[in-house]
Amino acid sequence: MEIRKALDQISEIHGHLARTNVYRGYRAVPVAFSGALALIAAALQTRLVGNESPRSFVIYWVAVAVLASAVAGGGIIYGYVHEESRLARQRTRIAVGQLLPCVVAGMGVTVLMGRPGSDSIVFLPGLWTMLFGLGVFASRPYLPRSIGWVALYYLAAGIGLLAMAGDATSLSPWGMGLTFGFGQIVSGIVLYWNLERNSER
Repeated sequence: MEIRKALDQISEIHGHLARTNVYRGYRAVPVAFSGALALIAAALQTRLVGNESPRSFVIYWVAVAVLASAVAGGGIIYGYVHEESRLARQRTRIAVGQLLPCVVAGMGVTVLMGRPGSDSIVFLPGLWTMLFGLGVFASRPYLPRSIGWVALYYLAAGIGLLAMAGDATSLSPWGMGLTFGFGQIVSGIVLYWNLERNSER
């Protein structure tokens, strides 16, 4: 009985440590590279899918988001699969779990508002941006404190993109490209400066 109680207490301590320690699974280079990918995608959108069809815009940027997520999250998945520490795996689940509800909400909004012929597509860039910003805010307890400024930037940019939805300028390639390009590159800088720079010394 005492052994079980001790094991439960150890499990609680592990859970507390996983919640209070800064998560180091997000790496600066992949995160910044996902921002560069957004800029490249913006530059290529007109050539690849044109600017005429809102539906093509949605499909294109969903594909870019999936690719960027694979780039930024590939290292996390690799580390999780090959990580032997149970505590490190728990920390990964908690940190990524903070962002996951906003990603699921973004998928739901995309399916519902991105249907063929929908007039709501013009609102998607702003909603995507705001949901991502909320996800970054939710992850803030497990990341460097200055990541909060990046989250605030995403919320402000989302409001700006929603304001541009009236005349459909929110569907400009550079609306998405500059928003996520700048945001992810700055996120990479924050991660490097606060987590990786000191470990190189």
